[in-house]
Amino acid sequence: MTTRRALVVRGGWEGHLPVEATELFIPFLRENDFEVTVSDDLDSYLDLDGTDLVLQCISMGEITSEQCKGLEAAVRSGTGFAGWHGGIVDSFRSNTDYSFITGGQFISHPGGFVDHEIEIVAEHPIVAGINHFSLHTEQYYVHADPTNQVLATTTFKAHPDYPWIAGATMPAVWTRTWGDGRIFVCTPGHSLADLEQPEVRTIIERGLLWASK
Repeated sequence: MTTRRALVVRGGWEGHLPVEATELFIPFLRENDFEVTVSDDLDSYLDLDGTDLVLQCISMGEITSEQCKGLEAAVRSGTGFAGWHGGIVDSFRSNTDYSFITGGQFISHPGGFVDHEIEIVAEHPIVAGINHFSLHTEQYYVHADPTNQVLATTTFKAHPDYPWIAGATMPAVWTRTWGDGRIFVCTPGHSLADLEQPEVRTIIERGLLWASK
């Protein structure tokens, strides 16, 4: 079997436990015939030749124009790009080119940890056999690209400071293409417990494989 190459890039805000979180999925990638390289340096994006999948877990932080261009060119050429929660959609807030690639940007998680539902809204191998599930964690309110293929959504209740969000339905899991590249985003994943919830873990594992074709 041909070995594929995965690059795991991690860092940024430590509250999302980038090392511990990505370590949950590195064995899965290796079991699926990926040669895995781990980096905490965004200069890794300057040369992604031969990389089949980039798994990013960097919350907030900064990316240079050159680093972003390297990532964009690789994804456009067919490298998969995937991640969860703040590690992919709360990264590099000041770089709109990056947000254009991911198809979404974190805005808020009203109420902090709240009970909420994730509803599957599409037929797709990533979510096959999953209908809906409950979480008690951060519920991401995002601004999202209308060209995303939304696989799952979450609907907000009213919040005392933001009563107008009652009934707002946001994408929670989506895919998109960028040139020849596939992108996978799962907004649940704040804690290790979230990532180990069976539905979340299954969706992420399938998303990683889908993004890498």
